[in-house]
Amino acid sequence: MRPTTYTSQDASAARRSGLRTIRKVAPYLWPEGQTWVKRRVVLALLALLLGKIVAVGTPILYKHAVDALAGEGVSPLMLGAVGLTVAYGMARLLSNGFQQLRDVIFAAVGQRALRALALETFTHIHRLSMRYHLTRKTGGLSRIIERGVKGVDFLLRFLIFSIGPLMLELLMIAGILFFLFDVWYLAVIVGTIGIYVWFTFAVTEWRVKLRKIMNDQDTDANQKAIDSLLNFETVKYFGAEAREAGRYDGAMAQYEAAALKTSYSLAFLNFGQTFLITSGLVIVMVMAALGVERGALTVGDFVMVNAYMIQITMPLNFLGTVYREIRQALVDMGEMFDLLEQPAEVSDKPGAQPLRVQGGSVELRDVHFGYDPERAILKGVTLTVAAGETVAIVGSSGSGKSTIGRLLFRFYDVSKGALLIDGQDLRDVTQVSLHDAIGVVPQDTVLFNDTIRYNIAYGRDGATQDQIEQAARDAQIHDFIMRLPEGYDTPVGERGLKLSGGEKQRVGIARTLLKNPPILLLDEATSALDTETEQEIQGALARAAQGRTVLTIAHRLSTVADADRIIVLEDGQIVEEGAHADLLGRKGRYWGLWQRQASERGEAA
Repeated sequence: MRPTTYTSQDASAARRSGLRTIRKVAPYLWPEGQTWVKRRVVLALLALLLGKIVAVGTPILYKHAVDALAGEGVSPLMLGAVGLTVAYGMARLLSNGFQQLRDVIFAAVGQRALRALALETFTHIHRLSMRYHLTRKTGGLSRIIERGVKGVDFLLRFLIFSIGPLMLELLMIAGILFFLFDVWYLAVIVGTIGIYVWFTFAVTEWRVKLRKIMNDQDTDANQKAIDSLLNFETVKYFGAEAREAGRYDGAMAQYEAAALKTSYSLAFLNFGQTFLITSGLVIVMVMAALGVERGALTVGDFVMVNAYMIQITMPLNFLGTVYREIRQALVDMGEMFDLLEQPAEVSDKPGAQPLRVQGGSVELRDVHFGYDPERAILKGVTLTVAAGETVAIVGSSGSGKSTIGRLLFRFYDVSKGALLIDGQDLRDVTQVSLHDAIGVVPQDTVLFNDTIRYNIAYGRDGATQDQIEQAARDAQIHDFIMRLPEGYDTPVGERGLKLSGGEKQRVGIARTLLKNPPILLLDEATSALDTETEQEIQGALARAAQGRTVLTIAHRLSTVADADRIIVLEDGQIVEEGAHADLLGRKGRYWGLWQRQASERGEAA
């Protein structure tokens, strides 16, 4: 992967992205109609304010305790040294108590925001088009979501309860030093903080660029690992374990180089911050020590100044870490919000109505479509499938057979023309109702890494065990399942790899039968199976087709010979149409395909 270069325009874009991210997160903290959330935010901020007031007043108690022990005056609180010491301890305890109370009150707000954002992102990903998912890699996509949600958690926790409170505390301490001492103390503190913040922000902006490169390398390495594991069998077939390990190690080497740069830059930032803070601390303490020597200040004043400087130093050191993490969180969340802003290519039109299936007739009217505008796949296809009719679509590879199936399920919209079910344009109905009306048995049935029961029951939410078993019987797999030691509770493994191709396909058919759709789409449903298994599956498919409109997309012509009608596609156009016997009698394109496959079967025999 080529290293990424950054410009001032990139930095400006990053800042705009950060502001955009904060604007998008804000509604989750103050949601409309969620009074309990707003109440908790207000109470948390109140606890925060009280905690800071107590924290800023604590060093004053410390000063009076020291003065009482040194015999320098009487405390205005009329407490002795012991009483002041106890009051000091109680103040520290109270300060921490308000902080913990704040976290307890706000916890439900933060977790609600996390859950809402995670759900919105997950739902949006499922709304995105097939085209988007084909161009994105699952590993990288999952890592973007993971980092984005973690970034939201960090931002909610620290932006509200670290940066804001720190600014408030610094202002309060600066005011106390100004009124109790003189303007020079304030000038030194303000100057130190100003230089510190400038240095921290400048170096952190540079580190964010390095961190972005590191994240990109991390995403790339993670994607390569997941891609390799998903293709475990392919790796084994080609003896490519060492090649995959080298590919992964190469990605990790680039991540290592980027991570080292990030680590080195962190050391530079930490040392620079310590140098600046220590310099300010020493200057203020020297000023206070000189004041004590002149008799203008008491020892308690010296101790109080020291306490305030330490109180400033600790959160300022924390500021560096928090700012770095917030900037990184904004980057991670920016990627997630970019994902949320990705428009869905196919969406329901305003006022879309549910599909009303009366018989299940399917009609293509002069359909044109291409995945790339420069390359047309379908070139004016017109076809009508009557309710209850079984129509097969055949043709050479690349002729557009599977594309018709994807358009029917509305993974894509037609470029020109219309696709209708019972006279209703698919673009005018809701996608949910359309998907409910169509059952699909694909060439390669992919199963969830769960039990056989779960995978069959996926066809209908809330299906009973009796319904699951009936669907399995209709798909001719119930007896096989019952012979397994764990029966319907047998795990199928990742993508169903523990089952054979025929077994997976039967589970897929059972799942579709349980769905009980009026329209059935068989997309090369048996082309990946051996001849014997294919013949067994054909029986299950024939039973599945009874009483339904069936659209079969096939490569093997022997599997569609019994179809009511066969459509021959070539170069995105219908070149022949008719029953099997009629098409053979014409000795046209279909006859040529049949003879070629018959010859191949003969050679194989």
